[in-house]
Amino acid sequence: MAESVKAAIVTGAARGIGLATARRLAQAGMAVAIADLDPASAEQAAAELAREGHRAVAVQADVADRASVEAMVRQTLEQLGRVDVLVNNAGIAGRAAPLTEVTDDDWDVMMAVDLKSVFLCCRAVLPHMLERGFGSIVNVASIAGKEGNPNMVPYSTAKAGVIGLTKALAKEVAQKGVRVNAVAPAVIGTEILLQLTQQQIDYMTSKIPMARLGKPEEVAEVIQFLASDASSFVTGQCYDVSGGRATY
Repeated sequence: MAESVKAAIVTGAARGIGLATARRLAQAGMAVAIADLDPASAEQAAAELAREGHRAVAVQADVADRASVEAMVRQTLEQLGRVDVLVNNAGIAGRAAPLTEVTDDDWDVMMAVDLKSVFLCCRAVLPHMLERGFGSIVNVASIAGKEGNPNMVPYSTAKAGVIGLTKALAKEVAQKGVRVNAVAPAVIGTEILLQLTQQQIDYMTSKIPMARLGKPEEVAEVIQFLASDASSFVTGQCYDVSGGRATY
């Protein structure tokens, strides 16, 4: 693989925002590792991008498991030769329930998949980025992490943690050639909505001044900007993709 071709890992990339992001990064000239818990779906997504003329490989990964995350980075380096961009997109919405009905397992799974995973993936890829003095990490948070959604306390808490992790890590590596940013989507039209009730979806949509769901491609465009050299003086930021829901 040519040294000039940048490479990206996108987690949860077999569908939704992850697939739209992988496609957008590929269109910008990057080779992409499609990392997903479901290996068959990852292979299918990689083949889809390959048919479109892009360089894409599939990597099976459980982002909540340290050994699996480390293997994901190792396999990407073996196949693509480098990692310039990491997009921490994999996540779950969890079930909508008042806090009094949230179980220990509900909480623990949410923290593992939506927050610990970001820590694990960043920690696994940083040595390579720091050694080369170059890299861009984009974490997919949520507007819920800034405003909080009722009946989604674990999710809102995990995503708030992602924003805090982003800001702290960005300052830690700011002088080492690595940038760390986040995006905070409002409700986006993806399969993750199947985990929620229509009432919950309606509530979140009602909060959006544009009065519609976002599209995965709209989030992918902002991620691609943050991953690219066009945002070379941007780090520690959380960019909303929320149709105006939050304006701070």
